[in-house]
Amino acid sequence: TFLRIFLLIAFLILWETASRLHWIDSFFFSSPSMVAVYFLKMLKDGSFFVHTGITLFETLVSFALICILGIFSATLLWYYHPIAEVTEPYFVVLNSLPKSALAPLLIVWLGTGMNTIIIAGISVALFGSVINLYTCFKQVDEERCRLIYTDKIKLIQTLGGNRWHILTKVLLPANVPRLLSLAKVNIGLCLVGVIIGEFLAARRGLGYLIIYGSQVFQLNMVITSILILCFLALLLYQLLQHLEHRNKKKNAIS
Repeated sequence: TFLRIFLLIAFLILWETASRLHWIDSFFFSSPSMVAVYFLKMLKDGSFFVHTGITLFETLVSFALICILGIFSATLLWYYHPIAEVTEPYFVVLNSLPKSALAPLLIVWLGTGMNTIIIAGISVALFGSVINLYTCFKQVDEERCRLIYTDKIKLIQTLGGNRWHILTKVLLPANVPRLLSLAKVNIGLCLVGVIIGEFLAARRGLGYLIIYGSQVFQLNMVITSILILCFLALLLYQLLQHLEHRNKKKNAIS
């Protein structure tokens, strides 16, 4: 922790020094003091809360929908193997497609606004999430930890249980650590997708501030918005990591 804080402080001091001594052009690269002044300005006029709140809301909605749709789709693929065999190549193709290429189409189809941005956020992480979850389900069901989970599955089948009971009693509980690890990846991807959407289809939000600031050469606005995004991404990641640690402690106690 000390080294992390020291590295951050050293970087800020070097950045400020380079700006004041004109090693770099502060018009293009700004400086910590100029960023701090602009951030205080955003706090005073309330724009910080408006733009950050909108970006955070769009990210959380996208993340929640990805969790719901991802688990539902992966469950459907596991429950009905013929559907998985037919659709799995399409999920792979859609996951490999650069999502920024879809943003102009989304604007044409849905217009500008929050709905388009949320769908852009969903499109970045959804297909990869479905593929990963389906793979995890298959590993528990067929290969991974066979000595532990096969007995449970056989017990459920012996007592007259069906695939739904196997899913809810074995597969989902066994994959909680993987779900949390995947969630840490997805929350960052949702933020990326939301920012891409705000670049093209927003009039509010941190993505809008970044693209607008670059167009009018207000680099303080751009860099401040980027730093706010970094802090926001770190905060969301730490919250999910805290949930992951709590789950590990719970499993260790049990």
